[in-house]
Amino acid sequence: MPAMIEPLIDAVKEGVQKAAASFENVAPETIAMPSLRTLSKLAFGGAQVLLGGGQRVVGEYTQSCPLPQLSCHNTTVVENLCCFNAPGGQILQTQFWDTNPPTGPGDSWTLHGLWPDRCDGTYDANCDPSRAYTNISDIITSFGATDLLQYMSTYWKDYQGNDNSFWYHEWAKHGTCISTLEPSCYNDHKPTEEVVDYFQKAVDLFKGLPSYQWLKAAGIEPSTSKTYTFAQIQAALAVNRPGVEVTLGCKSGALNEIWYHYDVRGSLQTGEFVASDPDGTKSTCPQNGIKYLPKNGGSTPPGTTTIGSGIPQPTSPPGTPFDGRGYLNVFLNGSKKGCIIGKGAWYTTGTCATFTAASVTNGFTLTSSKGKCGIVGGALTCDGSVTSATGFTNADGNLAAGGNQQWSADAVASGSTQETVYAGGDHKQSFTIQWQSV
Repeated sequence: MPAMIEPLIDAVKEGVQKAAASFENVAPETIAMPSLRTLSKLAFGGAQVLLGGGQRVVGEYTQSCPLPQLSCHNTTVVENLCCFNAPGGQILQTQFWDTNPPTGPGDSWTLHGLWPDRCDGTYDANCDPSRAYTNISDIITSFGATDLLQYMSTYWKDYQGNDNSFWYHEWAKHGTCISTLEPSCYNDHKPTEEVVDYFQKAVDLFKGLPSYQWLKAAGIEPSTSKTYTFAQIQAALAVNRPGVEVTLGCKSGALNEIWYHYDVRGSLQTGEFVASDPDGTKSTCPQNGIKYLPKNGGSTPPGTTTIGSGIPQPTSPPGTPFDGRGYLNVFLNGSKKGCIIGKGAWYTTGTCATFTAASVTNGFTLTSSKGKCGIVGGALTCDGSVTSATGFTNADGNLAAGGNQQWSADAVASGSTQETVYAGGDHKQSFTIQWQSV
């Protein structure tokens, strides 16, 4: 480091500590200090980053993190995982554009989640069942974060209206896998406070990523007639995040999801978020002819089939536990598309497996000839590895896990080719699963 920079950095650090000392009951040494690299950027400019230190943190997050390494770029083993996100070192801030039914304001995308990836495109899921809290809104309210909850109620929406179930799913599946949110990373940890930090950080990032406005500034606006190219959309978003790309998600050729990727220097709570390229090839949009449909009040977009006559309907009214013996039919865009086989996979040709549903408190369990059914590593699994059957529920006539009735796979099942079925809509192809009694 040039000698002329060091005195300036020392002066900045001293100023930060003096400012901290002016706050009542806050000792200067408990303030999370920016790294030298951060201070040099503040003084002399450099790559665009989001500084976490200015964001609200609920807990007393006072980990000392001198010269933290940038996740996914470390060259040595980092032992303090309260200062370094691992193994999920790349953080994705994901957004939805739902048009049928329309979800959220007509001039804004909505939040999907905040996900930790392993820097190579893989990820961990559902890492700590003991902290899979279902009462997310109550937790946020208990810490006085009512503004956060109000914002989430507008911009972090479930397309079926089950916001709390959606928030539970995102926290349980992704939040519990972020190492710097472990309770042990807090001084005088208050139960569930890390939950609020997770949602606050997701919202803070979302506020700095106004996708609708960025696309509009480039002339890319919702339309029933216009189409856009992959390159046009990427270029529009890169104006504000130069040098990196995003992951674009499409469903039936229509843009419906954007994933913004970051590497993090330090903790999720107080670290620097550095914009980065995707950690794998994930975009599902075509190169040309991408639709960007308006939130049109619920009318059916072109090419979408709605459930109607001739399509088997669920045999259990919404909320009623599935019971007895039956098939688990897959519905894709409103049409039946195969079923679930004995081990929990999806296919479209052959005999459907017969499952047995048995009522338990607040739901029901499922078993097949292969064994008990549960969610293992994020996937629907029915075999000997499931030691305790998952309690499923009936959400609007669809099979739900953790209150979320959305399921997904990496591809559409074809013939006898089986596809792994994942809980939630995080994979390429989303669908629902309905019960048919036999």
